[in-house]
Amino acid sequence: MRLRTLGIVAATAGLLVAGSIPASAHGQGDWGRHGIGTMSKHWHAGHGHGHGKPPVLKSTTTVAEHLISPLTFDVDPWGRLVVGQSSPAPDVPSLLLSIKPGQAPRTLVEEPPGTGLDAVSSLFGYATFATRAGDEESVSSSLLMRRSPNGTVTQVADLLAFEQANNPDAVNSYGFQGLAPDCVVPPFVAPAPGGVDSHGYGSLMLPGITYVADAGGNDVLSVDRRGTVRTVAVLPPSSFTATAELAGAFGLPDCVVGATVNLEPVPTDVELGPDGWLYVSSLPGGPEDGSLGNLGSVYKVNPRTGAVRLLATGLAGATGVAVSPNGTVFVAELFGNQVSTISRNGTVTPLGAFTQPAGIEWENGRLYISTNVFGPDASIVAAKVH
Repeated sequence: MRLRTLGIVAATAGLLVAGSIPASAHGQGDWGRHGIGTMSKHWHAGHGHGHGKPPVLKSTTTVAEHLISPLTFDVDPWGRLVVGQSSPAPDVPSLLLSIKPGQAPRTLVEEPPGTGLDAVSSLFGYATFATRAGDEESVSSSLLMRRSPNGTVTQVADLLAFEQANNPDAVNSYGFQGLAPDCVVPPFVAPAPGGVDSHGYGSLMLPGITYVADAGGNDVLSVDRRGTVRTVAVLPPSSFTATAELAGAFGLPDCVVGATVNLEPVPTDVELGPDGWLYVSSLPGGPEDGSLGNLGSVYKVNPRTGAVRLLATGLAGATGVAVSPNGTVFVAELFGNQVSTISRNGTVTPLGAFTQPAGIEWENGRLYISTNVFGPDASIVAAKVH
């Protein structure tokens, strides 16, 4: 992986600490190298805001508090939470917690300090999560794990081994594109294919199959009940045009002005929509402070064909996505400090202000959001929307 200069220098101060966001979201110089058919038949489009006006936030209730970096979580129909605490502190373990309404948290899994614990999803009492060991420059382990209702924890798949053997995003080219031969740029922004990296950051557990948003591999993977990993889709690079201000800020030659820069897409979450497509949030490599514009996006991915469609872009740090039964898409904008809705035609509308929202889930007519995720006292709230 190349240097991460751009994102670390230009991103919002205090937020991009090690282990806080997907390793590849500010990687490679932050210029970026870096049974559904059956289920969908049982989805029924509802009435109301899915077809007309965007939903309105009515109220919020805190359902869990005193958490540490609850970047990903899940909630079941009874309101029970399964929360991943991916601790960046060298002396604090990463935890998978179970939180029942009105009860104290219970530790389900404990991982060593510095281990990423993300991609939390649940089904029928089972909890799926991903672990990552390494730093922003390299990864030494990336695994998909599962805890059974009786407490047994097993490895489902070795995501890093799959990445090392296949490197699906090698088909993408990151960095500056189409420069003249005499326009020489530093290696960390030179054109390069996707390299080997893996960070399971979002997951969706369905009967017989689990989908993984791999923020390091820049792809969406499927893992079957035997642990076989397959590539569903590689997300396209996120692009912007280099300006004179950018060139000056990083000491780049004037010949780069006007050129296209491709960033890693960095998928962060995956959910199933009522149309049978997967909805995937993307937090591209590069600064999310608005200096290059808001680069976050939400894509639709056909799980059968691998087709990828851009639903919406211009989001300020898309770290989580949720889809209601009537097709309304909700996205957590971490650096925008808000949650927004996306209509079926891609129109983005702010829903409400939340401090550092990261994970987001829809369950039983309520929207659950993890907030203040980099603060000393993070929480999860349940929001009523109409």
